[in-house]
Amino acid sequence: MEPAEREAPALPAPRPLSDEPSGSLCRRLKASDRAAFAEAFRRHRDGLLRYVFAIVRDDALAHDLVQDVFEGLWALRDRLDPAQSLAALLFRMARNRALRHLRDARLHARKHTEIEPPPPPDLPGHTLDADRLGRLLRAWIDELPTQQREALVLSRFHALSHQEIAEAMGLSPRTVNNHIVRALKRLQRRLDALEPSALP
Repeated sequence: MEPAEREAPALPAPRPLSDEPSGSLCRRLKASDRAAFAEAFRRHRDGLLRYVFAIVRDDALAHDLVQDVFEGLWALRDRLDPAQSLAALLFRMARNRALRHLRDARLHARKHTEIEPPPPPDLPGHTLDADRLGRLLRAWIDELPTQQREALVLSRFHALSHQEIAEAMGLSPRTVNNHIVRALKRLQRRLDALEPSALP
């Protein structure tokens, strides 16, 4: 009996990730192969959670939205195109769900999480350790314009190609490249503004 529209198949116990090409995985998903669904879940779940959390800033909500993404993947499995990147599709679905939630939250005047302002930088002469620098970089990334931040996160933290990011964000690869270049320049300027003696 076919699962209900929003009912994802039960997942087997985790096993090491395979290096099966995305196109082959899509073809198996189109054939309602539950093992292929489990493989897609294992391969992409953690990256999607980090990406959605960066948008909604709520761990429990991120888990719920990512679960929705995989339920949606199973529901549309018969329409998958093996020639298209499965990762790009999943990140686009995740992005749409996260942004839709924030939009709906604003429309209903519900409280939503604001990004905390970064802590003030150390005074000149004080030494920044690696952890402190990491926190500053994360705060600076949070302050980037939305599309620059998304493109940078997908490229540097999720290893998506510019083409995959373009598919996920609904942009051209050239525009994606421009966003990443501008984001990196902004971060470099912030880093250059620190006293040399403050670097670890």
